[in-house]
Amino acid sequence: MLVDSHCHLDYPDFAAEGLAEIVNRAKSAGIGHMLTICTEISKFPQVLAIAKAYPFINCTVGTHPHHAADAGEINVKKSEIVAFTKDPKVAGIGETGLDYYYKHSPPEEQQRVFATHIEAAGETGLPLIIHTRDADDDTIKVMREAGQGKVRGVMHCFSGGRKLADESLALGFHISFSGIITFKKAEELRDVVKHVPMDRILVETDSPYLAPVPHRGKRNEPAFVVHTAQMVADLKGLTAETVANQTTENFFKLFDKAKRQ
Repeated sequence: MLVDSHCHLDYPDFAAEGLAEIVNRAKSAGIGHMLTICTEISKFPQVLAIAKAYPFINCTVGTHPHHAADAGEINVKKSEIVAFTKDPKVAGIGETGLDYYYKHSPPEEQQRVFATHIEAAGETGLPLIIHTRDADDDTIKVMREAGQGKVRGVMHCFSGGRKLADESLALGFHISFSGIITFKKAEELRDVVKHVPMDRILVETDSPYLAPVPHRGKRNEPAFVVHTAQMVADLKGLTAETVANQTTENFFKLFDKAKRQ
Protein backbone atom coordinates (compact mmCIF):
# COMPACT_ATOMS: atom_id res chain seq x y z
CA MET A 1 0.00 0.00 0.00
CA LEU A 2 1.13 3.52 -0.85
CA VAL A 3 -0.27 6.90 0.10
CA ASP A 4 -0.34 9.91 -2.22
CA SER A 5 0.14 12.50 0.49
CA HIS A 6 -0.54 15.52 -1.74
CA CYS A 7 -2.80 15.80 -4.78
CA HIS A 8 -5.36 18.28 -6.09
CA LEU A 9 -8.34 16.18 -7.12
CA ASP A 10 -10.64 19.21 -7.39
CA TYR A 11 -8.59 20.75 -10.20
CA PRO A 12 -10.25 20.98 -13.62
CA ASP A 13 -7.43 18.95 -15.20
CA PHE A 14 -9.24 15.81 -14.03
CA ALA A 15 -12.74 16.86 -15.11
CA ALA A 16 -12.72 15.57 -18.68
CA GLU A 17 -11.81 12.01 -17.75
CA GLY A 18 -13.80 11.96 -14.55
CA LEU A 19 -12.57 11.55 -11.00
CA ALA A 20 -13.89 8.00 -10.65
CA GLU A 21 -11.55 6.78 -13.38
CA ILE A 22 -8.57 8.55 -11.80
CA VAL A 23 -9.35 7.06 -8.40
CA ASN A 24 -9.87 3.57 -9.81
CA ARG A 25 -6.48 3.67 -11.54
CA ALA A 26 -4.86 4.75 -8.30
CA LYS A 27 -6.45 1.90 -6.38
CA SER A 28 -5.37 -0.58 -9.08
CA ALA A 29 -1.79 0.71 -8.73
CA GLY A 30 -1.82 0.01 -4.99
CA ILE A 31 -2.56 3.52 -3.75
CA GLY A 32 -4.58 2.89 -0.62
CA HIS A 33 -5.09 6.47 0.55
CA MET A 34 -4.98 9.99 -0.86
CA LEU A 35 -4.89 13.46 0.65
CA THR A 36 -6.50 16.05 -1.59
CA ILE A 37 -5.23 19.53 -0.84
CA CYS A 38 -7.15 22.79 -0.57
CA THR A 39 -5.46 25.85 -2.09
CA GLU A 40 -8.27 28.40 -1.69
CA ILE A 41 -10.50 28.46 1.37
CA SER A 42 -13.25 29.91 -0.82
CA LYS A 43 -13.23 26.57 -2.71
CA PHE A 44 -13.04 24.36 0.37
CA PRO A 45 -16.60 22.98 -0.08
CA GLN A 46 -15.60 21.37 -3.39
CA VAL A 47 -12.48 19.83 -1.85
CA LEU A 48 -14.44 18.51 1.11
CA ALA A 49 -17.10 17.00 -1.16
CA ILE A 50 -14.44 14.87 -2.88
CA ALA A 51 -13.11 13.63 0.45
CA LYS A 52 -16.60 12.76 1.63
CA ALA A 53 -17.26 10.74 -1.53
CA TYR A 54 -14.49 8.22 -0.80
CA PRO A 55 -13.57 6.55 2.52
CA PHE A 56 -9.89 6.44 1.52
CA ILE A 57 -9.56 10.15 0.72
CA ASN A 58 -9.05 12.93 3.26
CA CYS A 59 -8.62 16.64 2.64
CA THR A 60 -7.10 19.79 4.07
CA VAL A 61 -8.16 23.41 4.36
CA GLY A 62 -5.93 26.34 3.51
CA THR A 63 -4.73 29.16 1.26
CA HIS A 64 -1.84 28.65 -1.16
CA PRO A 65 0.62 31.59 -1.13
CA HIS A 66 -0.34 32.39 -4.73
CA HIS A 67 -3.82 33.29 -3.45
CA ALA A 68 -2.82 35.08 -0.24
CA ALA A 69 -3.90 38.48 -1.60
CA ASP A 70 -7.10 37.26 -3.28
CA ALA A 71 -10.35 38.84 -2.16
CA GLY A 72 -11.65 35.61 -0.63
CA GLU A 73 -8.40 34.76 1.16
CA ILE A 74 -6.60 37.92 2.28
CA ASN A 75 -8.69 38.44 5.41
CA VAL A 76 -9.01 34.81 6.46
CA LYS A 77 -9.17 34.47 10.22
CA LYS A 78 -7.72 31.76 12.39
CA SER A 79 -11.20 31.06 13.76
CA GLU A 80 -12.51 30.34 10.24
CA ILE A 81 -9.79 27.81 9.54
CA VAL A 82 -10.29 26.17 12.93
CA ALA A 83 -14.04 25.90 12.32
CA PHE A 84 -13.51 24.09 9.01
CA THR A 85 -11.20 21.57 10.65
CA LYS A 86 -14.04 20.26 12.82
CA ASP A 87 -15.17 18.04 9.95
CA PRO A 88 -13.75 14.52 10.47
CA LYS A 89 -12.51 14.37 6.88
CA VAL A 90 -10.18 17.36 7.35
CA ALA A 91 -6.80 15.91 8.30
CA GLY A 92 -4.51 18.93 7.93
CA ILE A 93 -4.10 22.66 7.34
CA GLY A 94 -2.72 24.03 4.07
CA GLU A 95 -1.26 24.16 1.72
CA THR A 96 0.21 27.37 3.00
CA GLY A 97 3.62 28.98 2.97
CA LEU A 98 5.71 31.38 0.90
CA ASP A 99 6.44 31.55 -2.83
CA TYR A 100 8.80 34.32 -3.92
CA TYR A 101 9.45 32.77 -7.33
CA TYR A 102 6.16 33.88 -8.86
CA LYS A 103 5.10 36.47 -6.25
CA HIS A 104 1.46 36.30 -7.30
CA SER A 105 0.84 37.84 -3.87
CA PRO A 106 3.03 40.41 -2.08
CA PRO A 107 5.51 38.75 0.33
CA GLU A 108 4.13 40.60 3.34
CA GLU A 109 0.61 39.30 2.64
CA GLN A 110 1.96 35.79 2.13
CA GLN A 111 3.74 35.95 5.48
CA ARG A 112 0.68 37.23 7.31
CA VAL A 113 -1.64 34.55 5.89
CA PHE A 114 1.02 31.89 6.52
CA ALA A 115 1.29 32.93 10.17
CA THR A 116 -2.50 32.71 10.52
CA HIS A 117 -2.42 29.12 9.26
CA ILE A 118 0.42 28.24 11.63
CA GLU A 119 -1.58 29.63 14.55
CA ALA A 120 -4.60 27.56 13.47
CA ALA A 121 -2.41 24.47 13.37
CA GLY A 122 -1.14 25.25 16.84
CA GLU A 123 -4.68 25.55 18.18
CA THR A 124 -6.03 22.41 16.49
CA GLY A 125 -2.96 20.21 16.70
CA LEU A 126 -3.37 19.33 13.02
CA PRO A 127 -0.33 19.08 10.75
CA LEU A 128 0.61 21.89 8.38
CA ILE A 129 1.30 21.36 4.69
CA ILE A 130 3.95 23.91 3.73
CA HIS A 131 4.81 25.17 0.25
CA THR A 132 8.06 27.10 -0.07
CA ARG A 133 9.86 28.29 -3.19
CA ASP A 134 12.73 30.77 -3.29
CA ALA A 135 11.79 31.75 0.26
CA ASP A 136 13.71 29.33 2.49
CA ASP A 137 14.95 31.80 5.10
CA ASP A 138 11.63 33.61 5.53
CA THR A 139 9.72 30.32 5.62
CA ILE A 140 11.84 29.00 8.49
CA LYS A 141 11.68 32.41 10.23
CA VAL A 142 7.86 32.52 10.14
CA MET A 143 7.64 28.86 11.19
CA ARG A 144 9.80 29.57 14.23
CA GLU A 145 8.13 32.83 15.21
CA ALA A 146 4.49 31.83 14.68
CA GLY A 147 4.84 28.16 15.53
CA GLN A 148 7.14 28.51 18.54
CA GLY A 149 8.05 24.85 18.18
CA LYS A 150 4.48 23.73 18.83
CA VAL A 151 3.36 22.77 15.31
CA ARG A 152 4.06 19.72 13.17
CA GLY A 153 3.65 19.06 9.51
CA VAL A 154 5.35 18.45 6.19
CA MET A 155 7.45 20.39 3.72
CA HIS A 156 5.58 19.34 0.61
CA CYS A 157 7.07 18.80 -2.85
CA PHE A 158 10.50 19.41 -1.36
CA SER A 159 12.95 20.93 -3.82
CA GLY A 160 15.39 22.67 -1.47
CA GLY A 161 18.86 21.77 -0.29
CA ARG A 162 20.23 20.03 2.78
CA LYS A 163 20.18 23.25 4.83
CA LEU A 164 16.40 23.66 4.46
CA ALA A 165 15.91 19.93 5.00
CA ASP A 166 17.94 19.99 8.22
CA GLU A 167 16.16 23.11 9.52
CA SER A 168 12.78 21.54 8.75
CA LEU A 169 13.71 18.26 10.41
CA ALA A 170 14.96 20.15 13.47
CA LEU A 171 11.51 21.75 13.76
CA GLY A 172 9.97 18.27 13.76
CA PHE A 173 8.66 18.40 10.21
CA HIS A 174 8.48 15.61 7.66
CA ILE A 175 9.82 15.95 4.12
CA SER A 176 7.64 14.96 1.15
CA PHE A 177 9.22 14.15 -2.19
CA SER A 178 7.44 14.37 -5.53
CA GLY A 179 8.19 13.23 -9.07
CA ILE A 180 10.92 15.88 -9.26
CA ILE A 181 13.35 13.35 -7.78
CA THR A 182 13.02 11.28 -10.97
CA PHE A 183 14.06 14.18 -13.22
CA LYS A 184 17.45 13.91 -14.91
CA LYS A 185 18.84 17.19 -13.54
CA ALA A 186 17.70 16.63 -9.93
CA GLU A 187 20.97 15.14 -8.63
CA GLU A 188 21.21 17.54 -5.68
CA LEU A 189 17.66 16.72 -4.65
CA ARG A 190 18.38 13.01 -4.88
CA ASP A 191 21.26 13.60 -2.46
CA VAL A 192 18.75 15.14 -0.05
CA VAL A 193 16.58 12.02 -0.33
CA LYS A 194 19.58 9.94 0.74
CA HIS A 195 20.17 12.30 3.67
CA VAL A 196 16.65 12.47 5.14
CA PRO A 197 15.83 9.69 7.64
CA MET A 198 13.37 7.15 6.26
CA ASP A 199 10.96 7.68 9.16
CA ARG A 200 10.52 11.33 8.14
CA ILE A 201 9.80 10.81 4.43
CA LEU A 202 6.46 11.03 2.63
CA VAL A 203 5.80 10.62 -1.09
CA GLU A 204 3.37 12.59 -3.21
CA THR A 205 2.38 13.43 -6.76
CA ASP A 206 1.29 17.08 -6.41
CA SER A 207 -0.93 16.04 -9.31
CA PRO A 208 -1.98 17.23 -11.81
CA TYR A 209 1.54 18.72 -11.87
CA LEU A 210 5.08 17.29 -11.98
CA ALA A 211 4.47 13.87 -13.47
CA PRO A 212 7.46 11.62 -12.75
CA VAL A 213 9.56 9.83 -15.32
CA PRO A 214 8.38 7.88 -17.36
CA HIS A 215 5.28 10.10 -17.58
CA ARG A 216 7.05 13.46 -17.51
CA GLY A 217 5.27 16.06 -19.61
CA LYS A 218 1.89 14.44 -19.15
CA ARG A 219 -0.84 15.27 -16.67
CA ASN A 220 0.10 13.71 -13.34
CA GLU A 221 -2.26 11.56 -11.25
CA PRO A 222 -2.13 9.68 -7.92
CA ALA A 223 -1.33 6.30 -9.55
CA PHE A 224 2.05 7.70 -10.60
CA VAL A 225 3.31 8.03 -7.01
CA VAL A 226 4.64 4.49 -7.41
CA HIS A 227 7.49 5.89 -9.55
CA THR A 228 8.51 8.38 -6.87
CA ALA A 229 8.44 5.67 -4.21
CA GLN A 230 10.57 3.41 -6.41
CA MET A 231 13.16 6.17 -6.79
CA VAL A 232 13.28 6.61 -3.01
CA ALA A 233 13.82 2.85 -2.72
CA ASP A 234 16.62 2.92 -5.28
CA LEU A 235 18.36 5.83 -3.57
CA LYS A 236 18.05 4.29 -0.11
CA GLY A 237 18.99 0.78 -1.20
CA LEU A 238 15.64 -0.55 0.01
CA THR A 239 12.86 -2.57 -1.55
CA ALA A 240 9.82 -0.82 -2.95
CA GLU A 241 7.72 -2.68 -0.39
CA THR A 242 9.80 -1.36 2.49
CA VAL A 243 9.45 2.22 1.25
CA ALA A 244 5.71 1.77 0.71
CA ASN A 245 5.23 0.40 4.22
CA GLN A 246 7.40 3.04 5.91
CA THR A 247 5.96 6.05 4.08
CA THR A 248 2.44 4.77 4.76
CA GLU A 249 3.22 4.46 8.47
CA ASN A 250 4.76 7.94 8.42
CA PHE A 251 1.65 9.39 6.78
CA PHE A 252 -0.86 7.93 9.23
CA LYS A 253 1.31 8.87 12.20
CA LEU A 254 1.48 12.49 11.04
CA PHE A 255 -2.05 12.81 9.65
CA ASP A 256 -3.62 10.96 12.55
CA LYS A 257 -7.18 12.06 11.76
CA ALA A 258 -7.00 10.04 8.55
CA LYS A 259 -8.35 6.52 8.98
CA ARG A 260 -6.55 3.64 7.35
CA GLN A 261 -9.00 1.63 5.25
